[in-house]
Amino acid sequence: MKVSDFDFNLPEDRIALRPARPRDAARMLVISEDELLDAGVADLPGLLCAGDVMVFNDTRVIPARLYGIRRADGTRGEARIELLLHKRVDEQEWQAFARPGKRLRPGDDIHMGDLVGTVMMKGDGGELLVRFDRSGRDLDLAILETGEMPLPPYIAGKRATDEGDLADYQTMFAARDGAVAAPTASLHFTEGLMGRLAEAGIGHVTLTLHVGAGTFLPVKAEDTRDHRMHAEWGEITPETARHLNDVRRNGGRIVAVGTTSLRLLESAADESGTIQPFADETDIFITPGYRFRAVDVLMTNFHLPRSTLFMLVSAFAGLEVMKGAYRHAIDAGYRFYSYGDASLIFPAQER
Repeated sequence: MKVSDFDFNLPEDRIALRPARPRDAARMLVISEDELLDAGVADLPGLLCAGDVMVFNDTRVIPARLYGIRRADGTRGEARIELLLHKRVDEQEWQAFARPGKRLRPGDDIHMGDLVGTVMMKGDGGELLVRFDRSGRDLDLAILETGEMPLPPYIAGKRATDEGDLADYQTMFAARDGAVAAPTASLHFTEGLMGRLAEAGIGHVTLTLHVGAGTFLPVKAEDTRDHRMHAEWGEITPETARHLNDVRRNGGRIVAVGTTSLRLLESAADESGTIQPFADETDIFITPGYRFRAVDVLMTNFHLPRSTLFMLVSAFAGLEVMKGAYRHAIDAGYRFYSYGDASLIFPAQER
């Protein structure tokens, strides 16, 4: 399909710069083939059924945006560098994006306070492999001390990151360090809402997908077949896989909270729809025509035009359904993107 098929006009004032307070006060548009329903996240217990299970991503966002200086090497002067960590390679190395990336070459050292990173390789797309001067837990602590919470560019370009973002851009399920972007659908949940869901007989489990900065990269190809996703590491434990399969066997539905949960569940499902244990990287790219095997309902925020995530929701519910839903959301004043409102999407009958 053409990437332009997934374009739409979004007014700048629909982009949320701060989350709703309390978190579960956000609005939620319920989307199906037959109707659109204006609701709120707090209405979830009445919109799902006893026996359903919600699947949350328990990744934790690290302060992956680092600022430093490329030191003079005798032929070039100093240059200020912004480094965005993308994916951990091993105990000492990370893949990263840099700005301005053109100023960096393999062998360059970037000094970020007491932390020093050396550019080992530079890819055709400007992606770097950076080796730091410490490893393991020492490197983790240095990043925590030096880095800044990596707000998405559509927020960071409009205001400075502040102390509030340290809490706001982290979900209540965050347990495993490694993401450089939040699984934002989960930002809407509170202890009180989880209690009401449990009282309604709606369960929950967690999996892990460490979201990479590639989620924010624009699709530069003109045809979706020519786009390649960045790989992200994820895990579904045997216990979680077994529980989810039992839920479906007993007539319950799997409700993916966020596109990250959905992508990992679909990566782990076999042809019969049985979810297998998973501990590997996934670069799954879902566009219309994809046959969903594991997920019955999707809760997610509102996404960017021409993005891989809008392609995914269009595959789930149908492109025309989602275009109509987004037109309604824009006209009705819903707030978009990471700190914005939510949607609860029921699948097209024939996808």
